[in-house]
Amino acid sequence: MEANLYCIRCRDETPHIIFYINNKINTIECEECHRIQGIKIDIMKEFYKEIYERISTKPVRITQEYKQDLNKFLVRLPARAITKPYRLIRDLNDSRKFIKRFKN
Repeated sequence: MEANLYCIRCRDETPHIIFYINNKINTIECEECHRIQGIKIDIMKEFYKEIYERISTKPVRITQEYKQDLNKFLVRLPARAITKPYRLIRDLNDSRKFIKRFKN
């Protein structure tokens, strides 16, 4: 996200880029002087919170899906069940790369 904020190094209101992790500000970078202000976030806590949210809402999401269109749900179910392990591995690898990037 971009915003005009006051930069203490530039001593003026300049464009800044704001980076978020799970709707929380992680870093703010001045586009003029490239000063980075980091905000400490426990990346593992955010990761576990996101996983918990996905697991706990899964029954509700499945129920909504089959109530919207039962035939479509039943036709797609076998393919989704087969591809789920691959999608899960891909998601875990992406998460691992993301966490590694923020831990360094």
